[in-house]
Amino acid sequence: MVDRETVLEGYDDIASTYLAERSPSEAEREALASFLDTIPDDARVLDAGCGGGDPVLKRLESHRAVGLDFSAAQLDIANRNAPTAGLVRGDMTRLPVAEGVVDAVVAYHSLIHVPAGDHRRVFDEFARVLRPGGRVLVSEGPDEWAGTNPDWLGTGTEMEWHIAGAATTREQLTAAGFDVERESDGPDGLAEEEEAWRFFEAVLDPA
Repeated sequence: MVDRETVLEGYDDIASTYLAERSPSEAEREALASFLDTIPDDARVLDAGCGGGDPVLKRLESHRAVGLDFSAAQLDIANRNAPTAGLVRGDMTRLPVAEGVVDAVVAYHSLIHVPAGDHRRVFDEFARVLRPGGRVLVSEGPDEWAGTNPDWLGTGTEMEWHIAGAATTREQLTAAGFDVERESDGPDGLAEEEEAWRFFEAVLDPA
């Protein structure tokens, strides 16, 4: 079980180190570019778990971008990296966003830090804040895995993950009212990791 406080304290502690180590893969860039091609330029896009704002939130600034994170230290960095984006501190399981006001949601490498029992709740929250027909892009690991690293990125800081896996993620998106339109694979964007990601592009059923 992921401990929220461990994750929060970890990202507060290593905010600058994480940003320095974050190197988006070509697959990650392609998945985001493909997703953005499906939404209008004036779309309001929520980056759920925006971290320090680079590379995803910066890329979203060509739209009406809003970055959400529960780490104040990460949001401080995001404010510098994506100065035109709106920023809000909050929890993905209880989004501080009104119902039906968002056109698209991007969640890169953030759902994996949510306790396993709350993953479906996150998708329900995405469905709540999206307009009918709204779109979501989520990254997940292809296989289920949970673990802890007491010295993540060589910082002496502990970090925890719960990766639900592709099959569970697909099922939960469907149960929350999404139609999965596209899945693609690619390597992780952290230098010390070699794990693959699965990118899910889905649309909220307008019914």
